[in-house]
Amino acid sequence: MNLNWIYTGISWILLRWHDLWGGLLNMPSGLAWVLSIVFLVLTVRVVLFPVFVKQIKSQRAMQALQPQMKELRDKYKNDQQKLQQEMMELYRREKANPLMGCLPIFLQIPVFLGLFHVLRLINPESESAFRAMTTEYGWTEEQFNSASEARIFGAPIAAAFRNTAEQLEQLDASRLAVTLVSGILILTMVVTTYITQRQMIARNGPAADPTQAMVQKLMLYGIPASLLISGAIFPIGVVIYWVTQNFFSMGQQFWVLSKMPPIGGPKVDPETARAMAPKPGVKPVNPKKGGRGATVRQSSTGGSVKFDTAQARAERAEKAKSDAAADSGDDGTGSADQPAPARRPTPPRGSGGRRPQDNRNRKRKGGRR
Repeated sequence: MNLNWIYTGISWILLRWHDLWGGLLNMPSGLAWVLSIVFLVLTVRVVLFPVFVKQIKSQRAMQALQPQMKELRDKYKNDQQKLQQEMMELYRREKANPLMGCLPIFLQIPVFLGLFHVLRLINPESESAFRAMTTEYGWTEEQFNSASEARIFGAPIAAAFRNTAEQLEQLDASRLAVTLVSGILILTMVVTTYITQRQMIARNGPAADPTQAMVQKLMLYGIPASLLISGAIFPIGVVIYWVTQNFFSMGQQFWVLSKMPPIGGPKVDPETARAMAPKPGVKPVNPKKGGRGATVRQSSTGGSVKFDTAQARAERAEKAKSDAAADSGDDGTGSADQPAPARRPTPPRGSGGRRPQDNRNRKRKGGRR
């Protein structure tokens, strides 16, 4: 497959930035080429930013469709053709595209491969590399020689951690300088890749499916670990490209998480959370473990849940009793304004106005006489 059009496009963007930094601003060769690589990343990422926003919206739409997708899988688990038709209809109706989540990555792969190929050809001792760069990718002899001599802290940007002694001699490079510069950049690349993977998990939310959760964990640790090994074969310029890419991704992910938080349950307000927290020194009551007289009561503010105990209910009852007494005019001192208590009802009397019990007593006494 002929990828010269990719190499030519990457070379054109890289050379235009170098014309600005090295030609117009007359910066040193090494700094001019490093800034050219950095702004190559910025150019590509700015162009792809609308695609990135669409990717986020598509991923959020796919998350919202998970319950409906599960219902369709359960309903048509024995009919894969019908399941695919219903899935495509669901995507069309809800305007969700499952391929949009991978599109920005696919568009950045050619840029990475193109830059890797171009920087790998920067070798002043290779006649074939010089001919390819000048005749196919639009480089001039002066630009080729400038890139060959470009260094960052004494290490050529075309050198790599695993270069042989012969390759370093062709670049007129010191083993110590190449090892230190490339080693620090590789470690930075690994750490920033790990951070961006964590941000992606926070952006999409932890996977509920065990298989997907395992994939997330493998990507979180597997990709940085693979870069620790494969980064040794990358030219220093490519590692600079990757580190710049990661820093841009970290800032972009931070913006996404602040502007478009992950789909989930309602957030608890910090003030409500502090109000719900137990007082210092007071042991919280867990109603699920059979706390004595503990119940769960929905607050009137809507949303926050507070734990209610028998002691709290007794205090509320006592307060209600005091309020009722205050409304009736009772201040608890027994004043004269207090209405007299009702008398006990008088039991019915027998003949002569006497009580029936008194009549029976009189008859019993008269019988003894």
